[in-house]
Amino acid sequence: MAYQQLWLLRHGEAVPHDSKPDDQRELTARGERQSTAAGAALARLGVEFAACVTSPLVRARQTAELACATLSVEPEERAGLGKGFDAAAARDLLAEHPTGARVLMVGHNPSFEQVVLDLCGAHVDFKKGGLAAVRIESGRGLLLALMRPRELESLGADALAHASG
Repeated sequence: MAYQQLWLLRHGEAVPHDSKPDDQRELTARGERQSTAAGAALARLGVEFAACVTSPLVRARQTAELACATLSVEPEERAGLGKGFDAAAARDLLAEHPTGARVLMVGHNPSFEQVVLDLCGAHVDFKKGGLAAVRIESGRGLLLALMRPRELESLGADALAHASG
């Protein structure tokens, strides 16, 4: 059977909403650590991506750049990952890649929680800096993994320690 994997990485912690216009909010130091750790964790798990697409909003783009630094893939901005991102848009982005491909998408809530619900029927609590992996086969989704930021940070910290040690 033909399948693909959709990996959703929610942007890391960003500066408060009232600090600047929404599209210009950047990551905090914690958000930068979350994003770097997510990439390191995925690398440690041996996950390879055909592509990474990211929302053009600053906090998502920064998350993608930091995570992809250890993943041998270059993030590509897509406006469709901003407001209004849904399961149909996720399928359209996946359709650009061959069968068996893993695609990392970096973006926002509440869209990511709704995409997981629409594809898998699973209600998830998608934390900032969290990750979900969905296998899509014959149009249906199966939730493969849901990792909170602290789990990614634990895996990523181990990977970063091994790399520098």
